[in-house]
Amino acid sequence: MAKEQLKFWSPVELLEFLPRDEALITDVLREITIETLNGYGKEKLSYNVPFFYGNKSICLIFPASIPRSGIKNGVLFGFWYGNRLKDESNYLTHGTNKQIFYKVYQSVEEIDIPALTGLIKEAVELDKRLCKK
Repeated sequence: MAKEQLKFWSPVELLEFLPRDEALITDVLREITIETLNGYGKEKLSYNVPFFYGNKSICLIFPASIPRSGIKNGVLFGFWYGNRLKDESNYLTHGTNKQIFYKVYQSVEEIDIPALTGLIKEAVELDKRLCKK
């Protein structure tokens, strides 16, 4: 399947396509996110990657093997409104995008679960304040 023609209909299809290391990181990040959201919001595939939203966009998981990831390897976990999160420990990379702050993981061992879940919870509280107009 050529990269330009990628179209996944489910997270399972995405995980089957990815290289083993990216699939494992993506799967773990999805599970952490789903568990932390605890029923809040929804997941959909957008640009062929897991995307979580409530009233507005919350976060996304973008493996390097998917076109437009902006990274050469690993898996990017991005917060759509990262610029509005406190992130007191400077866990997230601010990069060139003024709004989306992110962390790129090269292995499952790099995932700081307490830091990530804390930021997801903060993003949910922010989303609750960003009501649809």
